[in-house]
Amino acid sequence: MTESVDIPIIASAVPVYAHPGDAGADLTSAEAVRIEPGHRALVGTGVRIALPEGYAAFVVPRSGLAARHGITVLNSPGTVDAGYRGELKVALLNTDLSEPYDIAVGDRIAQLIVMPVPPVRFVPVDELPDSVRGEGGFGSTGYAQKEGITA
Repeated sequence: MTESVDIPIIASAVPVYAHPGDAGADLTSAEAVRIEPGHRALVGTGVRIALPEGYAAFVVPRSGLAARHGITVLNSPGTVDAGYRGELKVALLNTDLSEPYDIAVGDRIAQLIVMPVPPVRFVPVDELPDSVRGEGGFGSTGYAQKEGITA
């Protein structure tokens, strides 16, 4: 089992995990918002955190909102860097083309995943090592390729 990490927080509602072992803690709305069909809104959560160096947080959609109402996080995952101290806001998009979606204060609107992110150095080279996947990109697994089309 991994040790927990303490994250200093100022929040109107502290994010909570719905179940033991969940990767994402629910972020709730700090404001009432209506998102019209096909529109987006930047929704405040009232949450400010201080991530330790070597960590980042990622704001991701809630699967139930996406499946039932077509509500998703526009820039998913939204990245929160360790040095950021402002309010976490969520860019939500209503993909439903006919129904608006109303968000009330306290509604669960996204999830926050906190992960270690090691520092990296990008090292220029002339050639990359081989791999099993190679240059196979979008759709390269699980789909038959048609002649002349590579994806």
